[in-house]
Amino acid sequence: MHDIRFIREHPDIFDRALARRNPSEEERKDFSSQNILSIDEHRRAIIRVLESWQARRNTASKAIGEAKAKRDEAKVQELMVEVAECKTSISTLENEQKDAEDRLKKLLERIPNLPLDDVPDGVDETGNVERHKFWPKREIKFGDFKPKQHFELGEALSQMDFETAAKLSGARFVVLKSGLARLERALGQFMLDVHTKDHGYTEVAPPLLVRDDVMLGTGQLPKFRDDQFGTARPVDFDELVEQLVQQFSVEQRHIDKNDARVIFERLLTTGIGINDPFLSRFGSADQAAFVDFSWRKAGETWRSMPPVGLWLIPTAEVPLTNLVRESITDEAQLPMRFTACTPCFRAEAGAAGKDTRGMIRQHQFTKVELVSITTPEQSRDEHERMLACAEEVLRRLDLHYRVVTLCTGDMGFAAQKTYDIEVWLPGQNMYREISSCSVCGDFQARRMNARYRGKDRTVRHVHTLNGSGVAVGRALIAVMETYQDGDGSIAVPDVLQTYMGGMKKIEKGE
Repeated sequence: MHDIRFIREHPDIFDRALARRNPSEEERKDFSSQNILSIDEHRRAIIRVLESWQARRNTASKAIGEAKAKRDEAKVQELMVEVAECKTSISTLENEQKDAEDRLKKLLERIPNLPLDDVPDGVDETGNVERHKFWPKREIKFGDFKPKQHFELGEALSQMDFETAAKLSGARFVVLKSGLARLERALGQFMLDVHTKDHGYTEVAPPLLVRDDVMLGTGQLPKFRDDQFGTARPVDFDELVEQLVQQFSVEQRHIDKNDARVIFERLLTTGIGINDPFLSRFGSADQAAFVDFSWRKAGETWRSMPPVGLWLIPTAEVPLTNLVRESITDEAQLPMRFTACTPCFRAEAGAAGKDTRGMIRQHQFTKVELVSITTPEQSRDEHERMLACAEEVLRRLDLHYRVVTLCTGDMGFAAQKTYDIEVWLPGQNMYREISSCSVCGDFQARRMNARYRGKDRTVRHVHTLNGSGVAVGRALIAVMETYQDGDGSIAVPDVLQTYMGGMKKIEKGE
């Protein structure tokens, strides 16, 4: 979320920075400072008029008291008419103010973060800039055999089953078994140990289901709604009865809530009419009236109560970052560093036809996430530190990788600057992303209302950072393809053997 005061004070800077994100023509028009400030000025104009009417009401209300003290009934009546007029105008203006504020808020929620000055310009991944590479200390030798891709290795070992997963859940799912299932678990545990014991992160086991405002806080909503998996629950029966009883009372009728529940349950299950002997147990005309009322209102009420949904997290960044939402943290507690290893769920709505073979792009995958909450002064250094923490995982696994700085056209919605770590996959003969480390400034903090109190007692928004430390599924792929042997077996990296119960090689039948 952008600071409207910054846009007011620096409209040209805002427009130039946003243009570097390569918005569409429609977005360029909608997101322009001119459009934003026109909505903001309309909102502020309404507030000015509203305040004048409120002042007029307050003056008239005070004058009523003075007129009553003088027993000037004619003046009292005149002033009461004026107060009533003020109340009507105030009510109208308050609704207009809310509409204008909602319009401005929804617009600002759709605008991506602004890139930092040192982010390279570019339209897509071709504009990314390589930062450095890491070559394993050991030599990768495949001898006289061509390295296979992970899914070829996994299927040959009978430990990676896409066909059965499709029967259970559809495309983009996998069933791992035996040694590969254990290897995936070992990778996650290893990463958590590195980050908690050596890097000072606090391990968290967060909820996997979150509310709308939590997803909005980190930027998944509203823009990326189609990329998410959501849940829904049926309307609560007691909640429905409660609403029916409240509506019934508006018609100047009363019914006991328990009686209403019994009647409505009977109405839904067997059906009853006004003359049904079942109603004789209540002995009241209101109960009979409630039957007719329920028939008329039940469907309407049900439709007006949409299912209460929760979102499956696309990354642990969502719950971890929101741990500080709607709160004020003392500066002495910053930086906060959190890590979690969780399942993640993504609909991959924009990935049709991409990476359909194997585990590269799954609807469900496991990832170790890193999140930092800092002061503005700490965030740039923390970004470099987070990158180093994620790199250390791959270094200890002795995997070849490179780090690239993403260009403005390839960065995520909430990011100011992003480093991608791309691991080398010998079977695919290419680099693939295994971690993204981003600094977001106060962009997410404004959406979450997450703040801190400084040493001078001033309250400001925190800065947030997130990164993969790293994607467990892709680390599994990299280990499989890098440590494969010509006989189809996979050597277990030295640092994982303790987590694997001493196992040094994964073979068919393990």
